[in-house]
Amino acid sequence: MKRAAPAAVAALSALSLATLTACGGDSDSETDSAAKPAATASQEKQKKQTPEERLTQLVITKADVSGMSVSDADVVSSDNSEFAFAKSPQEVTVEKPVCAPLAYAMNQLPLGKPQADLTRSLSSDINEPFTYVMLMAYESGKAEAALAGLSKAVDACTDGFTAKANGNTSAYDSVTAEKPVAEAGDESLAFRSTLTFRGATHTVHTQAVRSGDVVAVYFSVDGLAIANARPSDAKLSAAVVKAQNAKLG
Repeated sequence: MKRAAPAAVAALSALSLATLTACGGDSDSETDSAAKPAATASQEKQKKQTPEERLTQLVITKADVSGMSVSDADVVSSDNSEFAFAKSPQEVTVEKPVCAPLAYAMNQLPLGKPQADLTRSLSSDINEPFTYVMLMAYESGKAEAALAGLSKAVDACTDGFTAKANGNTSAYDSVTAEKPVAEAGDESLAFRSTLTFRGATHTVHTQAVRSGDVVAVYFSVDGLAIANARPSDAKLSAAVVKAQNAKLG
């Protein structure tokens, strides 16, 4: 699979932080602008879609959120792989294995073994927190298992955990369940995590939503604040979460 983190975190990666940000800018591709599947499309046509095609049609685009840039985090990251915490879950080790899904969710890495996944990063300004959207498509029954693993990790890792990959170490001080920004799909869960860097405490937020065999993971981080050792609490963008949830159905 892939995964490097988006570009504007060169400073953070050099400081061995797992929490990554994007470099902003509007890089919506023509593919991103693909319309939703028509309501009148036959079931047979939908069955012919590949998992990748399905996610491309479901993922949030600039047209869905006013005043925000939407970047293909996968494309941005491919040019900045040296700044990645990890490119795949296999590169990540966690001292408490049950906590591994948390490390994946907060570093735009797939949960379980999806058939396809893609990631977008969104922000209203490069100086503002970024919200990441990762979509994953699964075989029947696998999406439920992926979300169950994440839920178990939230309950088991309240006192924090440490993740390592490629010489980088990221220590999370705490993990706390919280109310989702917006309930959606068949099931939702949300949590916040804290980390400390250069004496400053930073809070990041994550939400996961399952709609059928598709899981969306939302993650927010203020990379600029972390780089400048300024305390931060990066709230998820409600506009982004609600717009993507609406496309999931």
